[in-house]
Order: sequence, then C-alpha cells, then structure tokens
Amino acid sequence: MKLSLLWGAASLAAICTGAVAQDADLLVFDYPGFENPDFHVGYSEKHGDSPTFAFFGDEDEAFQKIRAGFKADVAHICAGSVSKWTDSGIIVPWDTAKLPAYGDLDSNLTGTEIGDGGAYFIPVDFGSTAIAYNPEEVPAEDVASLDVFKNPKYAGRLTLPDNVDDAYALAYLATGVDNWTNASDAEFEAASNWLREVHPNLRTYWTDPAELSQLLSSGEILVSWAWNETYPTMVAEGRPIGFQREAAEGSSLWLCGYVKLAEGQGSEEKAYDYINAMLAESSVVPLLDAGYGSSNQAALTSEVTSEDLEAAGLGVIDVPVLAQLPMSNEARERQAETFELIKAGF
Repeated sequence: MKLSLLWGAASLAAICTGAVAQDADLLVFDYPGFENPDFHVGYSEKHGDSPTFAFFGDEDEAFQKIRAGFKADVAHICAGSVSKWTDSGIIVPWDTAKLPAYGDLDSNLTGTEIGDGGAYFIPVDFGSTAIAYNPEEVPAEDVASLDVFKNPKYAGRLTLPDNVDDAYALAYLATGVDNWTNASDAEFEAASNWLREVHPNLRTYWTDPAELSQLLSSGEILVSWAWNETYPTMVAEGRPIGFQREAAEGSSLWLCGYVKLAEGQGSEEKAYDYINAMLAESSVVPLLDAGYGSSNQAALTSEVTSEDLEAAGLGVIDVPVLAQLPMSNEARERQAETFELIKAGF
C-alpha cells in the first residue's frame, strides 16, 4: 500500500486497531490520518460530527481483523486488495445511483467492474509513481527512458519501492504493457525478467517515503521509482530533485478508495454520505495538500490549477499511463510470490 504523507507518518497507534469515537452510527476502518475532518466536511455539516474511525497498519492486517469478526461499515483500501476482499465475501457492492459524483470520476481510475459486475470499489484518492532523480548529477536525457534502471553508470545508486504493485507497474511499462488487467503469461514473464535484470543494480528497496527522501538527499541514491509525494517534499526542503513522469515508456498511477463491508452494523445512509463527502469539491484541496489527488475529475479540475497539480507531481502528461487497477487475486498472488523471489536473488 501506498501511501503518501499520512501513511508514511503512521505511528505505533496505526499498528493496533485504535479508534477515534465520534458519530457512533458509522465506523470507518482506515489508515491513520484519513480521519482529518477537512476530508469529509460535508458529512460533519450534515450530521454534526465526524464518523467514528478505527485504524489499521496495513491492508493484510485489516483483512485478517475483519475475517476474525471485527465489525466496521466501510474500509479504505487500495486497488491491489480489491479482488481478494471481493472473493472473500467480506464486501458488497455500492449502489452508484446514490453517489452523485460517480459519473465524474476519472475514467483512468475506474477501470472495469469486478466480481459479479458490481461496483465493489469506489476510488477516492490517487497518486503517481515515476522517476525521482538528482538533477545535479543525472542529466535529463538519462531519465528519458525507464532503461535508466539498467544503466551501469548508476549501478549501486538506484532503488525501487519494496512494493509489489509499484515494482510490477514499472516492469510492465518498461516492457511495453500499460494495462496489467489483461497481461498475458508471456508479458508477466517479460516483466519479471526485467526486474531480475535490474535487481543487481539496486542499492536497496525503499520501504518508507521518509527513508527515500533521506537516501536521495544524502546522494546515496541518484535515481528511484518513487511516489509523487517525494517531489514536493524535497522541493520544500530545498533539495535537488526532479520527477520524470514522461519517460518514453510512461509512468504509473496508484489508487485507493472505499469498500462497503458486508457485516457493517451502522447506518447505510451515512456510509453513502461519507463517500459523497470524500468525493465532494470541498475535499479536493485538503487531499491535495496531503499529497493526494481526488478521483473526482470534475471537482479536481475546478478546484485547483494545472500548476498546483504539476507541483504535486500530478500534472497532465502525454505518455502511456499504467493505472494500478484491480486484477485477479490469482494474478496478484503470482506477482507477489515472484517479487519475493526476485528480491532474494532468484
């Protein structure tokens, strides 16, 4: 999972299912930080308070807690987990007729329906993944292609995220695939072999955005596959940083959103009110300030300028984009198993 400023800052409180008690009629299971009331102003204005929040550290932990009987009404997960949660039966579809902004969602983030054709996942927040580099030591022409990760000139000063979705998004793009939802076995093998070829060039696999910023700031790393939050963070610190989203082969978008839990005990009406608040125009700027784009394209373009989006690493680009849309659980498990072997040198 991803995640940006708020996710990267998760404290020990995120590891346990602590709760922030507010409106008892709705329990939102989420990453710490997303309880920010600025993200759901419409809900608080309508109901007089924020929902109650319970927190998890990662989506596997959240999945296991729900399977063990923890009751919540909605949960915030990223696209890579959707098929697993759907197949398990712990979530049910949303009624998109109750989501006025559904038709305004960015079509790059909605993809195709999953499961039995229902809308099990409503994308809310997204970010980009691309090449972060030190422009004082890496010329722009060297990051014009994703093959920079195979360039022997930078061996030992390269890093990739320790995240299977991001790693395979890079590898698929580098091997000519910009839609992984229908990748063939041959395309999967080509992407895996690309990662195997790159592995010896890497100094490390970064696990946290703060760690990556430190690696880049110290000069230990010159080129990384990185989330967009790294770019404005290092700009604000006065560090040398470039963010290349227009490599010839393209760049990636990750996306997260909300699912409706089958065993929820709270108000279904308030669950819809919460999602609608998260998708509202009033949430766009607070989300962007935290490093996230809103999936509501109409609201996003009306509330912020193209310069704001560019500064956040989310501007318009004219190259292939691989959106990290939900894939079958079988395909994701195969990627995860292979990625672990590649990291171990196999």
